[in-house]
Amino acid sequence: MATDLISFSLFAFSSILIVVNPLGALLVYNAITEFMDAEDKRRVAAHGCRIATAVLIFFTFLGSSLLLLFGITISAFTVAGGVLLFGIGMEMVNGRTSRSKVTATEKYESIDAEEISSMPLAFPMISGPGTITTVIVLSQDAPVFVKPLEFGIILGSVILTIIITYVILVSSARITKRVGQREYRVVNRLMGIMLMAIAVQFIINGISQAFPMLISS
Repeated sequence: MATDLISFSLFAFSSILIVVNPLGALLVYNAITEFMDAEDKRRVAAHGCRIATAVLIFFTFLGSSLLLLFGITISAFTVAGGVLLFGIGMEMVNGRTSRSKVTATEKYESIDAEEISSMPLAFPMISGPGTITTVIVLSQDAPVFVKPLEFGIILGSVILTIIITYVILVSSARITKRVGQREYRVVNRLMGIMLMAIAVQFIINGISQAFPMLISS
């Protein structure tokens, strides 16, 4: 039991952290706040992380209900989520920022700090489609009233990931000086490979749920 909880905790936390990709968010954060002073930058980071936390907690609690409302099976969403994450991971390995994130960052001039913290920082950089998909898929295996401990682990993973992201954002000046573009690309590619592996696991889980006879045969 304890081993299963540890494995689930590591899987949940690594899945959410890799999809959020705080270093990727840091690059966009630096770009959209370059005209701001230190206090405004900190305010943008704090507001963006608060919004992202609210969005992810919302989908962790109600994502499954929304799927039922639209008549989408858990297995179908798991496979679709795996395909989405695999595409994002492939783009990370190839050294590109996902288009699901880039499109919202292409125009940010003449936008005030509060709007910038909402979009593109909170969405889609931190709580983007990939992250929302991840928390929904994870919560499928740990319903709050059936497996409250595992569900709490998912919530804790979300909060811990956002805290790490916030610390990285507010430390952007120091990190930028010490981490060059080459080192960032190496880390980004490694995280991309891990994300692709997680995506494949999602797809395997979804197919096994949809076609249990494949597992038993």
